[in-house]
Amino acid sequence: MAAISLRKVEETAPALVSLYKSAGVSLEKHRLSGERAAVYLVLDYSGSMKEYYKDGSVQALADRVLSLSAHLDDDGRVPVVFFSTDIDAVTDIALDNHHGRVDEIVAGLGHMGRTSYHLAMDAVMDHYVDSGSTAPALVVFQTDGGPISKHAAERYLCKAAKLPLFWQFIGFGNKRSSQFDFLHKLDELAVPAKRPIDNAGFFHAGLDPRQVPDAELYDRLVAEFPLWLAAARAQGIVR
Repeated sequence: MAAISLRKVEETAPALVSLYKSAGVSLEKHRLSGERAAVYLVLDYSGSMKEYYKDGSVQALADRVLSLSAHLDDDGRVPVVFFSTDIDAVTDIALDNHHGRVDEIVAGLGHMGRTSYHLAMDAVMDHYVDSGSTAPALVVFQTDGGPISKHAAERYLCKAAKLPLFWQFIGFGNKRSSQFDFLHKLDELAVPAKRPIDNAGFFHAGLDPRQVPDAELYDRLVAEFPLWLAAARAQGIVR
């Protein structure tokens, strides 16, 4: 059973019905049907992201993540962290107000800065701890390049491994760009030498992320989550 029914999605967010159905197929395929988890969305607000905000790619990702979340969490909203040099906003996107929500938030933000992964990771960890939740969480972390401080990003990912948080990084941009070498490295950090558990995945969505078919995007977003869940339960990280 999905956390939020198809009927409720039809009533509150009719534009998301086909995404919701597509997400359900992927969750079933990866044996995650009926699973409960919080879902977070982290969005890169650095200067190089300007076109992706303008062309609707970021809103499209937000809609897809919200539709996935409706299966896993019953509150109908996804906490969203916008980050650049610092944290630009911590807010949320909900089923009943998703349309144009990204533009609405961005209209109130200032200058697009550089890329500080670790501050965004810290904001998610704080939000999760403050929420009092013990449920597992899937964090969809979107970026179009490497961080200002690779050392800090690696340290925070390792620190976060003790929490019930799985980080699914998604790269917007040229697949052949060396910008993403670091994310491949984060994905493959040694266990248990560097972190107690493999708590991250990474995939490229390419130069035009809107062109990635919904079914493929959902498969990539959830493929590693069940492996992490099993390992996290075995280690008592997820109760």
